[in-house]
Amino acid sequence: MPQQSFPGTDLPVREDLSEAHRRAWAAIAAPGTWLSGARRVAVAAEIRRARDCAHCARIRAALSPEGVPGTHDTLGEVGPAEVELIHRVVGDPGRLSERWSQAVLAAGLGEGEYVEIVGLIAMVTMMDTFTRALGVPDTPLPAPRAGEPTRLRPAGARRKAAWLPITEPEDATEADGPMYPSPKAGYIYRALSMVPQSLRDYWALANAHYLPGPVIYRFDQSVRAIGRPQVELIAARVSAMHQCAY
Repeated sequence: MPQQSFPGTDLPVREDLSEAHRRAWAAIAAPGTWLSGARRVAVAAEIRRARDCAHCARIRAALSPEGVPGTHDTLGEVGPAEVELIHRVVGDPGRLSERWSQAVLAAGLGEGEYVEIVGLIAMVTMMDTFTRALGVPDTPLPAPRAGEPTRLRPAGARRKAAWLPITEPEDATEADGPMYPSPKAGYIYRALSMVPQSLRDYWALANAHYLPGPVIYRFDQSVRAIGRPQVELIAARVSAMHQCAY
């Protein structure tokens, strides 16, 4: 696994942020909960392919994403249901629907696979956006590691407030491993909770880019090079540009 030194830029990068990227790529290469290491790396490659998909561009330009003729430009390493999930989440996430999500599942993708792939999309997109901001090429994809997925589904995962099952904090068990910073964790924390390892991998990376969980609600503290008001102004602007209402 290559070390994350981000060659090609003179901009300083915090050591903990470089380490978070290294650990994230190592996690992507390893067997997951429902996907093998080889399949996870293939998903990562397809995520990058989706950025330049001509069919995705036509969908984005259409008044409605439904009924746009054509097929996705794909590397051909993952199945049709995975391709549809990856390309639509990468290319036009603001117009997804519950009906669409259920159609993806009906096409042969398991609920756990769906959630794990969404977690990979979030991680790869975050890291590739970071390197793009630095003005350096994408980090080369890692070699997949051998081994079998764990196939562990939380006993408390249920369909309640989301399109797919989530594990509410009160339904989490010791067997699930640590998931939430507090019993009042918001739904943004619960989104990947049907696959606890994906949740942990994602937040280990996200917290390095934003703020550690324990200090998020301590608005009088700053643990970054810029002040907390500046951090939140940037976060709010980026959210608005991406039409994120959270």
